[in-house]
Amino acid sequence: MSRDRLIRPAILATALLGTGVFAPVAAQAAEGMPQLNFANPLTLGQAFWLLVIFLVLYWLLKSWALPQVAEVVEARAASIQADLETAQKAKHQADAAVAELMALSQQAHAAAQKTISGHVDAAKAAAAAEAEAANHALEARLVEAEAQITAARNNAMGALKQVATDTVGSIVERLLGMTPPAAAIDGAVDSAMTSRAA
Repeated sequence: MSRDRLIRPAILATALLGTGVFAPVAAQAAEGMPQLNFANPLTLGQAFWLLVIFLVLYWLLKSWALPQVAEVVEARAASIQADLETAQKAKHQADAAVAELMALSQQAHAAAQKTISGHVDAAKAAAAAEAEAANHALEARLVEAEAQITAARNNAMGALKQVATDTVGSIVERLLGMTPPAAAIDGAVDSAMTSRAA
């Protein structure tokens, strides 16, 4: 296509020279410009050789130069097309690699999230078990401490009752000069301790 575009103007110019389109211009300029006086044989010879050289150059361009230029242009176009196809193929491969990488990244993220959730659940379960064990141990210690407090209180109350009984007996004996009955002292001390505890 590009070679035909270059050849057509040359053919048109040759046809115009051959049909004598420029003859009126030459006739008008014959009087003032000897270069355009076609009545002169020298001018006709120059025009003839100009036409021959033009045709030879046209033939050389058509048969040798322009095909080489066309081959170079076609080779360049083929090279560009091959480069474009290679680039397109590389782009598809890169897109596929990116998609695969994204899929692998999502899988790794999901696996990591699952592992983290499993560890968190295990840690929560272990913490709950330890807390429950600690609560049981604390309750057992509280029960033991309450039992010890109750025992200590009972011991203290027994000792206090004994001291109160002895004290009351001594006081009554000093005041009245006689030893009161042990049952009466125990009843009075029990009654006093019961009313004070209430």
